[in-house]
Amino acid sequence: MIVDTDTGSDDAVALLLAAASGLGDIRAVTTVAGNVPVDIGTRNALISLQIAGRTDIPVHPGCARPLTRALSSAQHVHGQDGMGDIGLPEPAAACQKSHAVEALLAYPREHPGELTLVTLAPLTNVAAALICDPELFSRYRHVYCMAGAADLRGNISPTAEFNVWADPEAARIVAQAATPETVTWVGWDASRKDAVMTPTDQQRLQQLNTPMATFAHRINRTVADWARDVTGLAGYDLPDPAAMAVALKPELITELESAHVDISVAADTRGQMIIDRRVTAPAPNLTLVRRISETGFKELLFATVATPVVEAAPAGAGAAS
Repeated sequence: MIVDTDTGSDDAVALLLAAASGLGDIRAVTTVAGNVPVDIGTRNALISLQIAGRTDIPVHPGCARPLTRALSSAQHVHGQDGMGDIGLPEPAAACQKSHAVEALLAYPREHPGELTLVTLAPLTNVAAALICDPELFSRYRHVYCMAGAADLRGNISPTAEFNVWADPEAARIVAQAATPETVTWVGWDASRKDAVMTPTDQQRLQQLNTPMATFAHRINRTVADWARDVTGLAGYDLPDPAAMAVALKPELITELESAHVDISVAADTRGQMIIDRRVTAPAPNLTLVRRISETGFKELLFATVATPVVEAAPAGAGAAS
């Protein structure tokens, strides 16, 4: 597995699932600007992997801004540090010297057809890699993206989800290069319905009192406030962990749709998914996950963060990809 992330608080929980559930084998993490600037997101990825006992996983920093736009972060949601502003110490490990786009291109060439790519962020790194290698998706076993809102209920605008809104040009490049067999999007609509941490769930997380559970609970403090004030959910949702759970356990999917999807880059509908469901629509280009098992997702989450942490040997800074 390769994970591309703009590590804010929900990305961090997704990294815990990938690194500590025992269901995945992360070969590398790549970072991109989105929730926070890329240097902060890289720091947060290193911290998250350290909490999971996986400082051996290399982290490659990537693009510092969208393809054609200025960066618009989500620090108003995740805190200035992206992790709830709880004062986390600096990570013990350092990031790699090689760029994220180089890593996204290099790893599948070394292991063709073996790696799953999971994206939890604006799709800038992935689009840049596609520009370099238009056949990139054929080199991965599958690509899962936390992206979009297939019911057109947005979290950053009335109709758009943040990752797609943040770099709609990149999302459009990814959608145009995709096929339903190669790329699956898990949207905010699934998270909003099936991955909401209710007050009871939050209390359970806190009471586990393990390093990972305490970390996951504390870093989502500002997200909980934002969800209460903006989205009106009965708690805060976890879109990136939901996408990661689908990648780790596809059997959690309870409803799928194949559709032809384009992305709006217009000012008033920026980042909106344009889904053609007519009989005369072009051939589908994406598989969309519309619902997941809420019970299965939460069982995986709680089981993972309840486990003890065993520290792995750290990755060397500047190691070759």
